[in-house]
Amino acid sequence: MKIVTTWKEALAFDALSDSGHIVTLDTSVEGGGLNSGMNPKKMLLASLCGCSGMDVVDILHKMKVAFSKLEITAEAEQTDEHPKVFKSIQLVYSSDIAAADADKLKRAVSLSMEKYCGISAMLAKHCAITHTIQLVQ
Repeated sequence: MKIVTTWKEALAFDALSDSGHIVTLDTSVEGGGLNSGMNPKKMLLASLCGCSGMDVVDILHKMKVAFSKLEITAEAEQTDEHPKVFKSIQLVYSSDIAAADADKLKRAVSLSMEKYCGISAMLAKHCAITHTIQLVQ
């Protein structure tokens, strides 16, 4: 796995993966950036959501559970002093899964968070990660 990150201008960077995907990293104008991309800490939260989400979808498909929506919201609390690191992360998994399959969704999320999601495993060594599940229609 390899990423090459190249400075563009101000505080904006393009990160190019060895598979050819490009992501722009930046910060707000007030912070000295161009606001042209997601800031690195938000990207880390997005990576956590994406990693766990991929696990959950894969597990639910293997369980043959029907759904058409899965949304994961992450909120993090940071320390006040530099380096500002995450103190805690709260995840909310929202899905239109049938109420009868709610236990399967809970199991899929637990498996992701406790066994499969490498991003979660890394972050959990440094801060508490909690999650809740919401069924929506």
